[in-house]
Amino acid sequence: MASELLVDFQEDLAGEDTPNNSLDQLKLSPMEDRKCLADEMDSLSKSDTDIPSQLGEGPYPKPLETYEDIARHQIVEVAGDDNFGRKVIVFNACRMPPQHELNHLHLLLYLKQTLDQYVESDYTLIYFHHGLTSRNKPSFTWLREAYREFDRKYKKNIKALYIVHPTMFIRTMLILFKPLISFKFGQKINYINYLSELEDIVKCKQLVIPTRVRDYDEKIKASLKPSPEVPGVRPPSPPLPHQQFGVALSVLKARSADNDSVPMVMRETISFLKEHGLETEGIFRRSANVNLVKSIQHKYNSGERVNFSEQGDVHLAAIILKKFLRELPEPLLTYRLYNGIVNFHNVESSSQVREIQDMLKTLPEENYSSLKFLIQFLVQVSGQCEVNKMNNNNLAVVFGPNLLWGRDAAMTLSAIGPINNYTRTLLDQHADIFSP
Repeated sequence: MASELLVDFQEDLAGEDTPNNSLDQLKLSPMEDRKCLADEMDSLSKSDTDIPSQLGEGPYPKPLETYEDIARHQIVEVAGDDNFGRKVIVFNACRMPPQHELNHLHLLLYLKQTLDQYVESDYTLIYFHHGLTSRNKPSFTWLREAYREFDRKYKKNIKALYIVHPTMFIRTMLILFKPLISFKFGQKINYINYLSELEDIVKCKQLVIPTRVRDYDEKIKASLKPSPEVPGVRPPSPPLPHQQFGVALSVLKARSADNDSVPMVMRETISFLKEHGLETEGIFRRSANVNLVKSIQHKYNSGERVNFSEQGDVHLAAIILKKFLRELPEPLLTYRLYNGIVNFHNVESSSQVREIQDMLKTLPEENYSSLKFLIQFLVQVSGQCEVNKMNNNNLAVVFGPNLLWGRDAAMTLSAIGPINNYTRTLLDQHADIFSP
């Protein structure tokens, strides 16, 4: 068995742009010839090696700017919510520079710091494996220590790890890691062979997928003989007569019997959550049964009556609300306000309320009414934060990416922070912002 793995491993390295095909390349990394990770840490300055003091106990232990050497590569990204209402974290292997150009300790700290903002919620991790070569892959020692660093706090709420474009290398690594990986975590690992398969999990247009990965996906699909078993791009389905999801707010308003500016899905989910969900711990952080989410969405799109009380699941209504916002053809805060919101941190504190009021005046009536309706509800949620653990900051992290995204639907870490901060200001200053 071991010899078979070595042969497969060699072939895999050869297919990953490896310079030569010799057995010397079977080593996981030239870094394996160095000392172990502990020795590497000793060679760094004391401030770099003091992991506990760097990570701290709070959600923001160290400013992200501190790791600009890592952030500039865009190895780690946050991509809003997946189809089941879980936050999506993306790791791009092809963006990792050569080993000698990357501080792997900083990479670990940066990754942990990014996850610290979301690990209290259910989340999904997507790993794009293409582009990991003998030149940039970290050592086995580092991988082992990194896995150990991610304790139960990080593993508890991760609902799925999707490995896109897996190769024999990554499969071999998981075999080698098997003694370290718990059975429960092992069940969360899924292989994705083509980008089109991701559509069942998350809208690919909202992911910042590197061009290199997209080109590779096209290449491997083109190399296969046409077959009904090879996944392709699904043709868009025509909208249903009563469709609620993925429909413009102006259309939903025109369809409404009473010309209501707030869409039916928002009114019904928020009404139910006001009555049953305000004291639910972790509201908007938990996922719901996947089949139930699809069933409720189908009922809304088919014009059927939806009664959340019959389901008895507060988190189901919460997921439907977030999913409705995320699937709008244009975000609730509109593309027009994108640049202003991303740069809002440059506005003086004393002028922020007036600036936001001026921005919101440009929104269509249905957008403004829906935003006001949502924010006023979220303020009620945060009013019970001692019970539900959802203060304004936590709600901003959850809802920011569902209120605004770029025209290509993708969102980088550099944009998501300002968007969340803007959402936090909406909640903090709601009384003044939405005053007559």
